[in-house]
Amino acid sequence: MEKKVWFITGASKGLGLALVKRLLAEDQLVAATSRVLETLEEALPDAPADQFLPLEVNLSDEASVASSLLTTYEVFGRIDVVVNNAGHGIGGAIEELPLEEIRANFEGNIFVPILVIQKVMPYLRRQRSGHIINISSIAGFAGVVGWSAYAVAKNAVIGLSEVLAREVRPLGIHVTAVAPGAFRTQFLTSESLVFGGATREDYEDVHPSHTKYLSIDGKQIGDPVKAAAAVIAVADSPEPPTLLFLGSDAYNRATAKMRHLDRLISDAFDPRDCRVPTT
Repeated sequence: MEKKVWFITGASKGLGLALVKRLLAEDQLVAATSRVLETLEEALPDAPADQFLPLEVNLSDEASVASSLLTTYEVFGRIDVVVNNAGHGIGGAIEELPLEEIRANFEGNIFVPILVIQKVMPYLRRQRSGHIINISSIAGFAGVVGWSAYAVAKNAVIGLSEVLAREVRPLGIHVTAVAPGAFRTQFLTSESLVFGGATREDYEDVHPSHTKYLSIDGKQIGDPVKAAAAVIAVADSPEPPTLLFLGSDAYNRATAKMRHLDRLISDAFDPRDCRVPTT
């Protein structure tokens, strides 16, 4: 495996931490960000100093993001792979969620990745190489009841990645959106998931979805170590996919959604002229 310089956001836990550990074990060079530097140092106490650059970064602040990327470049001499992993979940019927909570979720899940991309592109353009990996979710492709705001934000990550991939491919830069299913991370804990506002009785068919997901915390089907290996394999591919589903549950939900779309298109439109049938 070719040695590369990785820049990973949200690296102190979950998939980000699993990815850092795997990369260090494979002798890769890693710059990792967290809101609090100590959490990275505690999570990776034995990380070799010549391979690992822990960075305390406010990902919502342009100057902080720009400074972290400059430091990475100054220390390692280049930036090869950027993983936009930081983000958090939000649950609730859309009417129940305060607008400020929805805005905060969009800030972390889509505006932060956009900011990182904007600030790293000058380095990648100069190199005429690089790979941007945006961590979305299967919810961004096939959402479920009770998680509408989260689905919208993660759908935006997929849409961004698909178009960005076409924009930067002539520059030698790849883009991949990763849509994981349920993995054994801290995503379903209070550190990564919020429920905003007061619940309403009229949404009694929605709320069981939250109970169901919270009940599987720590018992999710996906292994984050295997997910990290899959992400590394994608970054090492000469022709990486623009969209990657991770986990059997993600694959099953994506397949069901594709069947639904196929039926929707074939049943609703005349394939000869795309006019809605008048029957």
